[in-house]
Amino acid sequence: MSKTSLVSTLMRVVLGILFVAHGYDKFQMGLGNVAAWFESVGTPGFLAYIAGPLELFGGILLIIGLFTRYVSGLFIIMLIGAVVTMKWSLGLLGNGQGGYELDLAYIMIAIHLMVSGSTKLSVDHILFAKGKQS
Repeated sequence: MSKTSLVSTLMRVVLGILFVAHGYDKFQMGLGNVAAWFESVGTPGFLAYIAGPLELFGGILLIIGLFTRYVSGLFIIMLIGAVVTMKWSLGLLGNGQGGYELDLAYIMIAIHLMVSGSTKLSVDHILFAKGKQS
């Protein structure tokens, strides 16, 4: 396995762990409470019922490397939506309230994963590689 492939694998797994943590946190708070918070900041509450499961189950899929490109694409859409609807007005650093700098980093990692696809250490490779090199 090349150094680039190893780094891509680490990026995929770490991003997956981070999203699992965010999704788990939303479920722990209760999706109804998250929906109420979304609405309090001007975002449709029903999106909490999409974001929570997407973060939790999408993160798990990234960790094991299944449907990496598709999950990464969904995360990019979700993160851009979060920046535009909730964080843009706070600015890049958010003046101590959490701006969108971390979202940009997540977006860039997800773009890398969407473009590069999975590595040999992934379920995608086991199921779909059929002799292709990663």
